[in-house]
Amino acid sequence: MTASAPEFAGGSVTATAPDVLVVDDEAAIVDLVALTLRSAGFSVRTAVNGRQAMALVGESPPELIVLDVMLPDIDGFTIQSTLAQNGVTTPVLFLSARDAVRDKVRGLTLGAYDYMTKPFSPDELVARARSVLRRSEAEAVSDDDARLTFADLVLDENTHEAWRGDRPLQLTPTEFRLLRYLMINERRVLSKAQLLDNVWHYDFDGNGHVVENFISYLRKQVDADGPPLIHTVRGVGYCLRLPSSGPSGSGSQGSGPQAGSVAAPGPGPGVGVGQPSS
Repeated sequence: MTASAPEFAGGSVTATAPDVLVVDDEAAIVDLVALTLRSAGFSVRTAVNGRQAMALVGESPPELIVLDVMLPDIDGFTIQSTLAQNGVTTPVLFLSARDAVRDKVRGLTLGAYDYMTKPFSPDELVARARSVLRRSEAEAVSDDDARLTFADLVLDENTHEAWRGDRPLQLTPTEFRLLRYLMINERRVLSKAQLLDNVWHYDFDGNGHVVENFISYLRKQVDADGPPLIHTVRGVGYCLRLPSSGPSGSGSQGSGPQAGSVAAPGPGPGVGVGQPSS
């Protein structure tokens, strides 16, 4: 579509109105989203392509970006990835006609907070935008609370870095959020539904394979060099805890639970041996 100059919020806006950047190349969508958000009390800036969006973020980072995937120059996935690589922590809510699960997974994997599909309900958009802002504010921790530790695993929320011992972990934004949630719930068994709700804030229509895949990715980083810390409790979920020091932690895969998994739960720490499968 033919690109036009970006629009800016008009009228009077209260000083506390959240600043939202809406990025879409369809004028009708831009107008509808902007009108919907302004009516709900948001301050709105708009851009019709990726370059305009990146320029506006560089001038003054918004508090939320509502981002289309299919843009005429830079696609939304590339924008999200570039923002994350440059340390821009502004939350992104994708709003796209691309409704395949693989697209939703890709967007959220890159670090987006939410993914909505078109056509959409204006009321739902406002509710999701407010929910994203609440979660983003809740994750802004103070310096004193920014470093989480478990065994020799360290996660720093201010720098978005993590280490296992002296080895830095190379984590995507989603892997970082997943590890953080496991660490703040150390020793608790978390179900796939809990992880989807609290890490992705999205149900994926109950697609638990998303969790399994990311647990597998995370294990390859966290458990590569030391005793396994991420454990599968079969039929229940996943848990961050130290491996058992009992005889069942010897690595045998006989008739007992498979390596890296434990039977659904009895009291005390679970058994973790070898590289678990999710």
